[in-house]
Amino acid sequence: MFKKLFNYLKINWRGLILIIVAICFFIGTSSFNYFTQKDNFVKWSSPDETANYTFAKLYGKQNQLQFFEPAGFYASDIVAPRSFRSDNGWLKPVSFLGIILIYGKIASFTSLKIIPFLTPVFGGLGIIFFYLLMARIFSRRDAFIASLLLAFFPVYIYYSARSMFHNVLFIVLLIIGFYFATFLSSKKISKRLVDWKGLCFAALSGGFFGLAIITRTSELIWLGPMLIILWLFNINRISLTKILIFISFLFLAFLPVANWNKVLYGSYWQGGYPEMNNSIIEVAKTSGNLAKDTLGKQANMSEKYLLIKNSLSLLKKDIFFFGFKSDLSFKMFDNYFVKMFWWLFWLAILGLLIFVCKIKHWKIKDYAYLFSYIIASIILLLYYGSWSFFDNPNKTSITIGNSYTRYWLFIYLGSLPFVSIAINKFCDLFKNKILAVIAKSTIVLFIIFISLVFVLIGSEEGLIPTATKQVVSFEQFTRILKLTEKNSIIIARYHDKLLFPERRIIVGLLDDPNMNYLYAKLARVFPVYYYNFSFKEKDLNYLNNSKLSKLNIKLKPITKIGEEFTLYKLERVFGDRPLINKF
Repeated sequence: MFKKLFNYLKINWRGLILIIVAICFFIGTSSFNYFTQKDNFVKWSSPDETANYTFAKLYGKQNQLQFFEPAGFYASDIVAPRSFRSDNGWLKPVSFLGIILIYGKIASFTSLKIIPFLTPVFGGLGIIFFYLLMARIFSRRDAFIASLLLAFFPVYIYYSARSMFHNVLFIVLLIIGFYFATFLSSKKISKRLVDWKGLCFAALSGGFFGLAIITRTSELIWLGPMLIILWLFNINRISLTKILIFISFLFLAFLPVANWNKVLYGSYWQGGYPEMNNSIIEVAKTSGNLAKDTLGKQANMSEKYLLIKNSLSLLKKDIFFFGFKSDLSFKMFDNYFVKMFWWLFWLAILGLLIFVCKIKHWKIKDYAYLFSYIIASIILLLYYGSWSFFDNPNKTSITIGNSYTRYWLFIYLGSLPFVSIAINKFCDLFKNKILAVIAKSTIVLFIIFISLVFVLIGSEEGLIPTATKQVVSFEQFTRILKLTEKNSIIIARYHDKLLFPERRIIVGLLDDPNMNYLYAKLARVFPVYYYNFSFKEKDLNYLNNSKLSKLNIKLKPITKIGEEFTLYKLERVFGDRPLINKF
């Protein structure tokens, strides 16, 4: 018995260690929400997280993805936090529905209290499946170190702890889908036998890819080409039956989202993002014109070339609807990979060179991995790198909390096997096995140390500074709730994530005459407050005497909260005098 146990541990010790690491990962990342959230104070650091949590909770409790806000119906749908949309008073999610449906359904079978801790669960599961996937492509020892580094990689930890973002859930579902997909090209024992195991893997792979896609549908821009490339490398090894089952289960996973898209937005294929909806419509239109121009009969080839060139230019504009800026992309790549995670980048480059030097010994899986990874990374780099994200109020700040890090999570993870190759190759230089183990352990522990320091305190948005801000936020939240009525509306620029849903929210300022008119209109029915940076006395007088007096309202200071912010109340000054919009 002891011999069997010894042999089992000898073969599977890496997997057992990673299971322990995954459990520790869950405990560590879950502790962030456990210690910063309270029963009466479940708040998030971003509007997206707030919306995802609100609707996941609503779906888990009531099987609904919208709720009515009468104040929004009364005032042109302006009463809504960020990442929400108001349609005739009905508040709906703006973001992708996948995380809401998945977490809401799990909560409906268990408890709503489990929702903040589901991403750490999936994150821990992702470590195990990442090892299983990498072991199918690279050696077990390379897969093991890569998985250890994943468990301590700052971005993976950070967005598992900040658990209502889509990105970790998406990447884990994708990893699981890829793992099952590696079994699709397995050879059958006999042509007479049905490969039931392969068909099951096709169903599982398609299902998990479908779940990943509904979690972040925008990632199809690089995931689609990547899947096509992988299929081309295995075109003669995967049967048509498996492909059809894969596609069937992929679409099966998409059906709930298609149904809710129809209910919420009036179309099976359009979601809550207006920009993406317009992009889909324009891409379809431009693609049709491109096909027409390519296959049509023009007077001469130069005319056809010009039409195709114009169509391709429009298609590029439609796909990159926030712009195509290659210079900005490479600048952001330098900031958020080369400089931010220098220990990962340079080891990955070294490992990639070592990997390429062995090209004579490559198998199909090696070509498929590298080529698909490079193509997907280039698309990701150009697509998201061309955008300008300002998640931090300080627009010059380069921190882990900026969106580039979570959008490029796939690029980081795909480089980990090359980091592992570099570490193993260096340690192989030691002829003494004990020295080799010591060297390898030292390098890995050093990377783990600097990774943990970075994610905890390495930037102004590290987990410890973020947790500290939660304490301050709780004090603000408590004071504001005591000073405002339950049916009140609060106008705020950034504090919607703090005050919603306990108070109705309008995201705005006092610099738009049309919005000010709507505020005045609401002030006749509801208590309306304004919470933002404190005005100087002369600025407050100017605002009241020149802008708000025309609308029969004035801004009255209630109390100063902290050093920078003040809670004001919009008060009526001329009784029931008719309110006229002169703007």
